[in-house]
Amino acid sequence: MTSDELGNALLAHARSAIADHFGLAEPSAPQHEALDRPGATFVTLTQNGQLRGCIGSIEAHRPLGRDVRENALAAAFRDPRFSPLAAREYGITRVEVSLLTPAVAMVFVDEADFMAKLRPGVDGIVFQYGRHRSTFLPQVWESLPDPNLFMQQLKRKAGLPPNFWHESVAIARYEVAKWKEPV
Repeated sequence: MTSDELGNALLAHARSAIADHFGLAEPSAPQHEALDRPGATFVTLTQNGQLRGCIGSIEAHRPLGRDVRENALAAAFRDPRFSPLAAREYGITRVEVSLLTPAVAMVFVDEADFMAKLRPGVDGIVFQYGRHRSTFLPQVWESLPDPNLFMQQLKRKAGLPPNFWHESVAIARYEVAKWKEPV
């Protein structure tokens, strides 16, 4: 089976989860052998090109099919940045699914060394310092192409000052395969 078949299955399962919540009928989502294996996804919802919700899993801890359905529901109804999706918004909401590779801890001696190893446009980043943690998918590079600004916003998202750095900072990177519903 091709990557497009997996992407179509993931998109259909995400949309179906939201439709089921509203009691709407959607065509049955196609099956794919990968849906039964552990996987980590992020589901991003947009309306007219603007973010409407985004929730996901950094680590694979449940079957991929269940992960994408749970993250679709969380993005639609539990993203704290937005009010829950209303049934009237369903038809204008577009779904994007990102399938994450396992995150790999980065080794660096200081912030300058980390920045030199950062791959803009490729890396999704998990930033952690103590209880502060945040992530940006690689797609965030599209709106924050400057590496310094990207990292400043990621630190803010973690609840830290934009120029924060400490020797105990831990950073991991991952990549994604992504699929988006047509407009």
